[in-house]
Amino acid sequence: MSEHDARHDETPEPGNRLRKELPDEVPATDPPEAGIPEEGAPEKRAPQAGTPEEKTEPPQLTGRQRLVKGLWPPRVTRAQLIVALLLFGLGFGLAVQVASNSENDSALRGARQEDLVRILDELDDRTQRLEDEKRGLEKQRDELENSSDQAEEARRQTVEKERQLGILAGTVAAQGPGITMTIGDDRGRVEADMLLDAIQELRAAGAEAIQVNGVRVVAGTYLTDSGNGVGVDGNKINAPYRFKVIGKPQDLEPALNIPGGVVQTLEKEQATVTVERSGKIVVDALRAVKRPDYARSSSR
Repeated sequence: MSEHDARHDETPEPGNRLRKELPDEVPATDPPEAGIPEEGAPEKRAPQAGTPEEKTEPPQLTGRQRLVKGLWPPRVTRAQLIVALLLFGLGFGLAVQVASNSENDSALRGARQEDLVRILDELDDRTQRLEDEKRGLEKQRDELENSSDQAEEARRQTVEKERQLGILAGTVAAQGPGITMTIGDDRGRVEADMLLDAIQELRAAGAEAIQVNGVRVVAGTYLTDSGNGVGVDGNKINAPYRFKVIGKPQDLEPALNIPGGVVQTLEKEQATVTVERSGKIVVDALRAVKRPDYARSSSR
C-alpha cells in the first residue's frame, strides 16, 4: 500500500466526523414563549360562543331578582293552605256583616227626619214598657212579703196571673185600647209570611191580644199559604185581612209605619193598608183549652 493510500484511509467519513463533533448530551431547548406556537405545531384557536367547550359563569342576580325567584313559583305547604282557608272564611264573614250593617245604615240614612223621630220614640216606648213591667213585678213581690195574710195575697195574685195568662193563651175574651188594621189584596199577592211579619211586629210593639178574621192569634199560631188565601192554625181566611189588636195605640201604629216596615212592604205588593186607633177593641175569638198530655204542675 502506498503512502497516499494510507493517508486516504485515515481520513474520517463525513458521517463519523459529524458524530464526533456533536457533544454526547444535547442540552434541552427552552420552551416556546407563551402565545408563540412552535413551528409546525397546529394553531390553537379561541373557542367560539355556543360551542360545547365554552364554560361561562352565570350572570350575577340583583337583590330584587333573588327576591322574586324566592317567592315565585310559590311553595305552599298543607299548614299554609289551611291557614289561608281559615283567613278567607273569616274575611268573608266580616264582609257579609259589614254589608248587612251598611244596608241597615243606608235605610236609616235615607229616612226622613220625622221617620227617625218616630223610630226613636218607639224605642223609648219599648224601654218604658219594660220598666213598667219591672216595677209591677217588684210591687207584687213587696205586697206578698209585707202582707199580714200572705196566703190570701198569694191567692189574689194567682187569680190575677191566671186571668192574664188566659188572655195570652186566648182562652178568655179581652177588651181594651188598641188598633184595627185592614189589608186589602185585590191582586192576591199578599202571602202568609207578610202577615206573619205583621204579627211579629205587633208583638214586639207590645200587643197583648190579636185576632185576625175571627181567629185568635196565640204563641203557637202558624200561618201557611192556602190557595188564594192564607191559613191560620189550619183555618183558611181570605182578603181583606182584618187585624184587631189590643195594646197601646201610640206604640202599635208607629211600629207598622216605620221605613221598610210592614205597611211599606205590603204597599210594594200593591196591597192597601189602613190603620185606625180606637179606645176600645174587643177580641172575642177564643181558643179551646188544651190539657197537656205529659206536663204536670210541679207545685204541691
